[in-house]
Amino acid sequence: MEILFWLVPAGVVTLVTMLWVAWWGREGRGEVDRETAARRLGEALGREHKKRPGYAVVRRTPDRSTGVALRPSRLRPTVLPPLGEQAAAPGDENAPRRAS
Repeated sequence: MEILFWLVPAGVVTLVTMLWVAWWGREGRGEVDRETAARRLGEALGREHKKRPGYAVVRRTPDRSTGVALRPSRLRPTVLPPLGEQAAAPGDENAPRRAS
């Protein structure tokens, strides 16, 4: 039980913060009477709306699902010879042999 005492400061801070927020927001900040709210709602509903909201990015056409997961093809990496060696011709007998 003693090991949990380190949680006490965090719990106290959380509790005090909750109480402060409850006290700070006790008055209905930004509330208006019913008539004003009804008038604003009527004005908002009476406005002409766009057919479709504008988006920043053009909508992508969905890919046709075939049920098979495919990865995009990638080029295979090419192995280059070390800087000190020169590439030998395919039939060169003097070329150094390498294990594969």
